[in-house]
Amino acid sequence: MALRVAQVPYLHYEPFYFDMERRGIELVELVPSAIAAAAEHGDIDAAPFPLADSFRLANRFEPLAGFGVACLRAAGSLFLYASAPMEELDGARIAITDEAATASLLLRILLQLKCQVQPAAYVTLREPHDAFLLIGNQALRQRGGSRDFPHRYDLGAVWHAWTGLPCVLSRWMVRRDVPPQAKALVEDTLYVGLEDGVNVLYQVAEPRDHILMRPRDIARYIQGFRYYFGLSEQQAIDRFRHELKQVDPHFGALPSG
Repeated sequence: MALRVAQVPYLHYEPFYFDMERRGIELVELVPSAIAAAAEHGDIDAAPFPLADSFRLANRFEPLAGFGVACLRAAGSLFLYASAPMEELDGARIAITDEAATASLLLRILLQLKCQVQPAAYVTLREPHDAFLLIGNQALRQRGGSRDFPHRYDLGAVWHAWTGLPCVLSRWMVRRDVPPQAKALVEDTLYVGLEDGVNVLYQVAEPRDHILMRPRDIARYIQGFRYYFGLSEQQAIDRFRHELKQVDPHFGALPSG
């Protein structure tokens, strides 16, 4: 049976999947918010888990080397659009895209701990709201801003300004009971993606009309991400876990990865 790997359909995740199908890996398209449920139901064997979910499922999944997604400063596709400055959103209604997982928790951390404000409610995009969060390709399409929400914040940049650390969005995990040779196969494809997949995106000659990006926009965007973690990313993971415990003890009490 082929290994089943979650494929996040966002531009900055594309390098990871460069060599997977050729190697016989089955790709299952999932947005970040759907990955944890698929993992719990046994529908996937490996995935770039949203960071908070990687904590929660650490008893059943283990990290794949140091692979993941982190933005060094600005993310470029993780935006809060607001009718007022972040520091004035106390009592506001904040709408969250249904694709978000870690991003929604990051927003809570920044609002409650950095800005010292407590929103009245977190709601869907279909409900009345004073600010809204978009991620991934949705955010890329609307990166120029929103007419009725004049304040735009890149949450990766806000996190970096507050902590001095990169913003870790996800890390690759594999089911602990997957045979060693299968784990090695996924890991090897990720190395290929790191070396060749990123280069392909740098050299892309065609615009991506669905996200309003030209080749030079794509190259500039990809340069803002790190796909293999070092000390600063591990420090960022530890810091995020610590802050998460302050706003959501349920997540903070779970085993570490």
